[in-house]
Amino acid sequence: MITVKFSATAKAVTGEDEITVEAPTVRRLVRLLDERWPGLGDQLTEGMAVAINGEIIPDALYEDIPDGAEVHFIPAIGGG
Repeated sequence: MITVKFSATAKAVTGEDEITVEAPTVRRLVRLLDERWPGLGDQLTEGMAVAINGEIIPDALYEDIPDGAEVHFIPAIGGG
């Protein structure tokens, strides 16, 4: 099982601060979340960074998630 922590943006959709689920990869996690909250998957893949156990992962969609991990979806910060 992994713990997913939601940002305020995602919490507005889910109504949850965090949930516990089973997902072996970030891609599967996003799919599970989108099944539960339709449209959330697009929001998470287009406007969020992913941190697994405190490490921000670039191109995280195919990243494995270890059992017991804490996953955060963090709003991307624009710069320029």
